[in-house]
Amino acid sequence: MTVEVKVPILPESVADAIIATWHKKPGDAVKREENLVDLETDKVVLEVPSPVDGVLMSIVKQTGDNVTSQELIATIQEGAAVAAAPVAAAAASPGPGSRAPGPDASDQAPSVRRIAAETGIDPASVAGTGRGDRVTKEDMLKAQSAPRRLQHPPLRRAKRWRRLPRRAPPSACRPAPVPSNACR
Repeated sequence: MTVEVKVPILPESVADAIIATWHKKPGDAVKREENLVDLETDKVVLEVPSPVDGVLMSIVKQTGDNVTSQELIATIQEGAAVAAAPVAAAAASPGPGSRAPGPDASDQAPSVRRIAAETGIDPASVAGTGRGDRVTKEDMLKAQSAPRRLQHPPLRRAKRWRRLPRRAPPSACRPAPVPSNACR
């Protein structure tokens, strides 16, 4: 029996997620509750476990693809033997026309795309600190709050500083003693 693996219901404030990492390939044997894939949202990274024992037959969504709640991401053949694994791997391997993950807009977090649209900052011009040097929401907020560099005329060479006089010895810097009052 074929079992569909779907994206779990995402938290209420999260609209979609990005497939961060597949831990299994098509044709691999999986056990119930074994982690199949990590989904990265603006706030958390969700682990999607296998619902049954079997063989991962196909991966519908690749690494870097955007997914929403209850969207189909893979199929598992329940109770299938590992001998069927090479056949499934050959059938589910991506063809030459498939998209390789790259630095395009679909690989960015939804919050990064939203901030880029609102501010006009190009995410490619921001240094990423996320997993795989991805640009995060915090990177975009820092770029937004960073002062813009203005074009200044070249600075003139500063004059040489004159030498300051030697400092006074420490004893000369002590305050004068305060006379004590006999009525203490």
